[in-house]
Amino acid sequence: MALSTMIYSHLPAAQSSVTSLSIIRANQALVLDRPQTEPPNRASRLAESVLSHLHLHVEAPPRNTLPQSHWASYSEDKLSTPTISPKEVIAHKWREIHGSKDWDNLLNPLHPWLRREIVKYGEFAQATYDAFDFDSFSEFCGSCRYNRNNLFDILDLCRNGYTVSRYIYAMSHIDIPRWLERSHLVDTWSKDSNWIGYVAVSEDEETRRIGRRDIVVAWRGTVAPSEWYEDMQRKLESFGQGKAKVEHGFHSIYTSKSDSTRYNKSSASEQVMKEVKSIVESYREKGEEVSLTITGHSLGGAVALLNAYEAASTIPNLPVSVLSFGAPRVGNIAFRDELHQLGVKTLRVVTKQDIVPRTPGLVFNESLQRFEYITGTLGWVYTHVGAELKLDVRSSPFLKQGFNLPGFHSLETYLHLVDGLLSTTSPFRSDARRDVALVYKACDILEEDLKVPHCWYQFANKGLVCNGHGRWVKPKRDPEDIPTPVREENVHKFAVGTQSQVVLEPRYNIA
Repeated sequence: MALSTMIYSHLPAAQSSVTSLSIIRANQALVLDRPQTEPPNRASRLAESVLSHLHLHVEAPPRNTLPQSHWASYSEDKLSTPTISPKEVIAHKWREIHGSKDWDNLLNPLHPWLRREIVKYGEFAQATYDAFDFDSFSEFCGSCRYNRNNLFDILDLCRNGYTVSRYIYAMSHIDIPRWLERSHLVDTWSKDSNWIGYVAVSEDEETRRIGRRDIVVAWRGTVAPSEWYEDMQRKLESFGQGKAKVEHGFHSIYTSKSDSTRYNKSSASEQVMKEVKSIVESYREKGEEVSLTITGHSLGGAVALLNAYEAASTIPNLPVSVLSFGAPRVGNIAFRDELHQLGVKTLRVVTKQDIVPRTPGLVFNESLQRFEYITGTLGWVYTHVGAELKLDVRSSPFLKQGFNLPGFHSLETYLHLVDGLLSTTSPFRSDARRDVALVYKACDILEEDLKVPHCWYQFANKGLVCNGHGRWVKPKRDPEDIPTPVREENVHKFAVGTQSQVVLEPRYNIA
């Protein structure tokens, strides 16, 4: 089965008969026990070729199981406890939490206030997957299933205290495999664009808790990152005014537009920057302090850096931070240095077993800087940006043994590991609150003793409903959930009132 059908597809996945993975050190071969009924998929071939060629020994996490009695007590205890940690008032420390000191002394051990904020922003990124329409037999494939006023309510994110103000749509002038989802139907909402994220702003109560009015931009990533890596066009192109260069696929997604499209007459860059500038201006006029936090997983984390660069370049004195999960390298050394000069603070959350953060630039990357006295500055070398919070799948007793590319890269796995992290030398946090079952939403990395079905996140009857004649059909979307083309005259503006409210744009456009 193709990897792309295993991640965030919202469809049941076939049981795999993969039983084990052995990676032998030194110069021995990589051995994979493959399913007997299916040929090797692209993800497995990629792992074999990359790891064996570069001798990167990514060890399968050892089985770290709990005694059977502990599983039983875990189920009994956890089912009656809250799934979120208490909210602390961090107003007096928000700048450090936001990265003003590059998270010095906050990562190891992981400060509990920072842990909660990381999970919060990770949930905002996860929403871009949970609400995305992956159904290729839907006329709305590639859009958000819900309108922006209901998004957080349906996904149970209202508890985070933010209001969605705008959706962002993107297209690409180059082929990005498994990023642009298209419907098999002839008549669709869009043949060129996908919903790629949203802008949200903190409400009054949350603003008081965190010490400033926080704008969040959440970017959607790829559904099958191993496949787009295999086909990635690793060409760097100029970005900004200096010597910065970025991978041109990421650049294309962020900047592409076309007058012939319904949803991308303006690029994702133009959409998000117009909204962010409007919100900043509105709240600064009221004398409020404003920050911008940009988050994303996988490719979404890459686009987040481009967004941060542009925001820091064009909006004076705005604290800008990026919180990415499993993100690849984006640009060259000059791009990293210019982001630093602009004051952008970046925290990259990565999992040791995830191959995506090692790309592009598996061989030629920031490690070559040690030879800079010989080679000079290499403008074509990819490099990571900012501070790193490294996770390890082996730290969790709830994650099973085996080589599992989708599981290693899944955002829910990341959030589970962050929630349980105390320090690099401490065991998994015993009082971790986040529901472990969420890890199994779209992969099969949980211990089977937990008795949670894998890939359980899907719509009842795969989205079909029984009509009045007893026939099973796809339901029509509510008119308010049908995506509306983004046009300049319909862009809503924040009301300058006591609460974060917006003027609603028309819900449906027949054109």
